[in-house]
Amino acid sequence: MSKAFTRETDAETDEDDSAALPPLAAGGKNYMTPVGYARLRGELLQLMDDERPKVVEAVHWAAKNGDRSENGDYIYGKKRLREIDRRIRFLTKRLEIAEVVDPSQHHGRDQVFFGATVTYAEESGQERTVTILGIDEADSAQGQVSWISPIARALLKAREGDVVKLVTPAGAQDIEVLKVAYPVSSPA
Repeated sequence: MSKAFTRETDAETDEDDSAALPPLAAGGKNYMTPVGYARLRGELLQLMDDERPKVVEAVHWAAKNGDRSENGDYIYGKKRLREIDRRIRFLTKRLEIAEVVDPSQHHGRDQVFFGATVTYAEESGQERTVTILGIDEADSAQGQVSWISPIARALLKAREGDVVKLVTPAGAQDIEVLKVAYPVSSPA
């Protein structure tokens, strides 16, 4: 029989969670700022407390309507439930191995550590500014890079005025650290 006419089970369509995970460095540390941790934890709680119960209720209602094979509400609800459960597992794993680091501890220092906002100059003279954050919170469109990215690895532990070598697929280049800044700690 043709594969096109066989039924897929939930187990076959449910992808492996680890395939979607961004890579972690050796040792499995998942550094995160307090803000990033709170955002991920908030998303997890929202999924578990709000969204999942609503979808379970909708699936329960749709299941009572009879034939499930042609019931769009039931089919979509089950699919959405699998997506929510997959995201919950992902967030739970990430938060379990999270190591929260407060970058404001380094406020006033000129050495690059996790959470620093660094302005550097490339060989061409172009200046760029990046903030070094955790894997799950970095957004390149906002000038944020993951602490395991090549630019972050080159900059970490450098000081203002240092020239470091950045190795990229296009080749190696020297970059100069111009300015290092950290957020000010908020009063508790």
